[in-house]
Amino acid sequence: MAKTNEFTKYVSDLMAQYPMDMSAFSDAFKSQAALGEKMSKVALEAAEKSTEISTKWTKDTIAKLGDVAAVKEDPSDYTKAMTDFASASAEMAAESMAAFAEVAKKVQMETVELMMAAGKEASEEATAAMKKATNEVTTAAKKATTAAAK
Repeated sequence: MAKTNEFTKYVSDLMAQYPMDMSAFSDAFKSQAALGEKMSKVALEAAEKSTEISTKWTKDTIAKLGDVAAVKEDPSDYTKAMTDFASASAEMAAESMAAFAEVAKKVQMETVELMMAAGKEASEEATAAMKKATNEVTTAAKKATTAAAK
């Protein structure tokens, strides 16, 4: 009956014949971290631009409200001021929505570019890792066959 120590030595020797390269896992982690950083940059730039658009829209609206709040001589001037404000407000809304749409379009384009580049890089890394692993396993199998023959 085989002793536990002999079995442990046998398994250790066997594992030594098939070394595992952890660099592929390390490289994959680094690639994912880099992709995360790039995606965060895209999101933060979009948030910054959206905030600028919102701030401008708010400031312009407040400036237009000043005209509405001003005292008028003729009651019909109040109607004209409200009509002008409504018209200007609709125009500002359309401009702001178009600006937001441009930000969204840019984010979408940059995200697609990043994902395509990441996919291509991952495919290349996987191919290289598989070739390397195949070569290592072939070499280890030859060594094991040679060692078993002795």
